[in-house]
Amino acid sequence: MKIVDRLYGEADLEPVLRDLIGSGSVQRLKAIHQGGAGFLVHPVWNISRYEHSAGVMLLIRKLGGSLKEQIAGLLHDVSHTAFSHVADDVFQMEDEDYHERVFENWVRNSDIPDILHTYGFTSEDILYDVQKWTLLEQPAPALCADRIDYTLRDSFAYGFADQEDIRSFLRTGLTVFEGEICCTSAEHAEWFARLYYKEVVDFFMDPLNVYALFTLSQMLREALDTDLISKQDFFKTDGELLAILKQRTSFRDKLEKLSTAKRRIKTGDKDDFTIHKTLKLRWIDPKVVANGSKVPASALSENVRLMKEQAVAAMKKGVYVKAAE
Repeated sequence: MKIVDRLYGEADLEPVLRDLIGSGSVQRLKAIHQGGAGFLVHPVWNISRYEHSAGVMLLIRKLGGSLKEQIAGLLHDVSHTAFSHVADDVFQMEDEDYHERVFENWVRNSDIPDILHTYGFTSEDILYDVQKWTLLEQPAPALCADRIDYTLRDSFAYGFADQEDIRSFLRTGLTVFEGEICCTSAEHAEWFARLYYKEVVDFFMDPLNVYALFTLSQMLREALDTDLISKQDFFKTDGELLAILKQRTSFRDKLEKLSTAKRRIKTGDKDDFTIHKTLKLRWIDPKVVANGSKVPASALSENVRLMKEQAVAAMKKGVYVKAAE
């Protein structure tokens, strides 16, 4: 099986990856928007969880990761609910980890264990201890395939970076040293850090995005409280869950109004706002291979240190959103 990705190009995949991609569990991710509720207010914010998951797998492959780690990369987000991290807001998960908390139980009740068993693998060996996969996941502020892929993918799709710059970074800017993804120079680390903070501050904190998240979360909470939906319904696709919400006239009207939100939403301030939203602190300090050792980019680049300080201040301040009726 061949797979083609807009960032990593074409790859021939092993049968186990082919069958996992063809499974109902992974195919479902094509109908889950990675940007949560954003697509309801801005159609271009339409990257799917599937595209990101396949991308993580391909990046691990490109970096020399084992087949098992590629499998873990492909499946790391398979338990995401409809609208991705919107569920974290609905269920008030401060660490934004609802999909991780339900991951093992979700996988055990899916078609994944049988597919893995067919090829001599087990979900227990590959999926339930993500810390063993040092390319796939690392705690912030380190680089990892998950963090790199969503930053580069969103940056390309939303116009923060062009394809050639991204492919140049993938060719020359990354290396694996002592089992960890590192940058090859301080300049490459600066380039990635700039994109990462543009993603976090300019996209995650975009007033239109915040408004969409707030509005949809309110509807989903009310739908739960009135038994229109159950927790299990969050494991449907975005479209399926929207169809249930639209059964109620008041929700249908609110969802239709979201389509015109771009004309009505602007940045407010602390004295005049409709919504105030702070963000989970996200920062990056890529390791750089220098003189045979790993050095934090902030020790080599004042720009990386300053970008972190400015971004953290923005996240702590949060975004004020003004919605006109």
